[in-house]
Amino acid sequence: MAHAEIRDSTRGWTSRDAAELYNVHSWGAPYFGVNEAGHVVVHPNGNEGFQMDLYELVSDLRRRGFSPPLLIRFSDILKARVDELCGAFQMAIKDSEYQGAYRGVYPIKVNQQRHVVEELAEYGRPHHLGLEAGSKPELLVAVALLDDPEALIICNGYKDKAYIETALLSQKLGRRTIIVVDRYREIDTILQVSKELGIRPNIGVRARLTTKGAGKWVESTGDRSKFGLTTTEIVEVVERLKKEDMLDCLQLLHYHIGSQITAIRAHKDALREACRILTELYKMGASMRYIDCGGGLGVDYDGSSTNFHSSMNYNLREYAADVVAALAEACKTAGMPHPDIVTESGRALTAHHSVLVFNVLGANEVLGNRPPQPVKPEEHAIVRKLDEILQGVTRKNVQESYNDALEVKEESIVAFSLGVLNLRERARCEEMFWAICERILKVIKELEYVPEELEGLEKALSDTYYCNFSLFQSAPDHWAVKQLFPCMPIQRLTERPQRRAILADLTCDSDGKIDEFIDLRDVKHALEVHPIDNGKPYFIALFLVGAYQEVLGDLHNLFADTDAVHVKLVEGGYMVEHAVKGDTIGAVLEYMEYDKNDLVRRMRKAVEQSLRGKQITLDESGKLMQRYEDALNSYTYLATGE
Repeated sequence: MAHAEIRDSTRGWTSRDAAELYNVHSWGAPYFGVNEAGHVVVHPNGNEGFQMDLYELVSDLRRRGFSPPLLIRFSDILKARVDELCGAFQMAIKDSEYQGAYRGVYPIKVNQQRHVVEELAEYGRPHHLGLEAGSKPELLVAVALLDDPEALIICNGYKDKAYIETALLSQKLGRRTIIVVDRYREIDTILQVSKELGIRPNIGVRARLTTKGAGKWVESTGDRSKFGLTTTEIVEVVERLKKEDMLDCLQLLHYHIGSQITAIRAHKDALREACRILTELYKMGASMRYIDCGGGLGVDYDGSSTNFHSSMNYNLREYAADVVAALAEACKTAGMPHPDIVTESGRALTAHHSVLVFNVLGANEVLGNRPPQPVKPEEHAIVRKLDEILQGVTRKNVQESYNDALEVKEESIVAFSLGVLNLRERARCEEMFWAICERILKVIKELEYVPEELEGLEKALSDTYYCNFSLFQSAPDHWAVKQLFPCMPIQRLTERPQRRAILADLTCDSDGKIDEFIDLRDVKHALEVHPIDNGKPYFIALFLVGAYQEVLGDLHNLFADTDAVHVKLVEGGYMVEHAVKGDTIGAVLEYMEYDKNDLVRRMRKAVEQSLRGKQITLDESGKLMQRYEDALNSYTYLATGE
């Protein structure tokens, strides 16, 4: 991706430097980049010929009445991801002369927002993209929205009689619905309901593979996985169906080895085991029309293309080619017709299309980022000791310098406790100590090996930038499972970032912060940022948040859904196709079973009592009630001006 060499004359920094620093070309290609003005740009259709300036887009949206934090969904990225996934399988099928078709399905659980699911159904129609339902509510969505007779509805999860009745009756609407047996006892209910309704079911079985996945969720797979039938149970299902003269209803084999599979080897190993089960089922007389490889197709969140938990050591085309080739070989060996291939790649479809943009409200700066005042000869001996250590830091003695600084710092604390140092002198010692740490940090960044004692310096020397968002609402996976998301400022990228910071959210929870960031080599514990220019907005964006985050978000401190907009390309620019205002305070309180009218009544009663006691004036009481009622109808996040 090309980035213009626009150089800031005072800092010697270019937009290309910024793109490299934040690794945009790796995790963001082909959808994100940096432009000449030093702003993040979006290429919604993956074509660099058209770009949206993200900073200008945010400014436009604010003028339209939307407020940060803002969740921006790029509809064209969704379309591009659908086309890329389906195109990769179609190319692999053509290259391998595979006789079956690709029948992708989108798992609704990954992002259940109505506009997202509707757009995926629309963009997937040329490819007959189906939907996967893991619950009764999701099945109701799938049956209503999916009117393509060629697309599949895959029914997973726990099922009661009503679930199965709905799935079977949907076939009368022309829906191609397949009920996957996740637990052995479900076959009894399926057969019972099938007889009652007189509808022959399309049945799949989910195999509990011994093969494990790879990555953060590896322990959820294998012999102890939550769902799936053992080989013994699969054989019993076959015998049961054969006895009922319904073996032809068994059409699909399903397996799943976890989310965000980081290594292609795990996919290959699972597919090898699944292919053996598939071909054996065919030999036993089952009509195996489909194989469902489940989810797990990863997203390279950090751009490193490695087996790291936030990355993947393969790409989409490799994945498709390996799946198709393995199935072709297995079917050839078994003399079996090629089944249609199903995948449930929800994360790979939706992660890229959503960007969370929030503004920085203020900063708490650490002393190490400030150059210390020169030490004068008359200053205390302890201060002069620290200055000697500061001046003597080299590549060869960073460990020794750090240990010496810690020792002298402890000496200063004892001296202060005994009254030898006054408060100003102790503050001076702190200033010198953090300056030493800052210099050591600059040195160790150039070293191949960093002593263990010094690994925490970057985090210790970071500012805290207070940001207008809730981590628990908008990026809960960062808190819950330490998922890394690309994060960077969206403006001032032709300026060299002079500071490092962790990002604290609005909640009063010590865990409400982002303190791990993507890096090609490892994980960074601070983000390079610019000094805040008071009075001017400074925006930071969290990228690739389209999968799971909205669904899993909670109401910590009653911070609720953000404003969300769907932006779509049109001739000559873009349009806001859908807009969803974030929850008001009143709406959130109602979720918690408070009654807005009752709260207002209680407030009026309290105001009247204060008026009678002359604790508040009439003007003050009117202003308070106006503020209270206005607040109930306002955004849960902080209101800030330009």
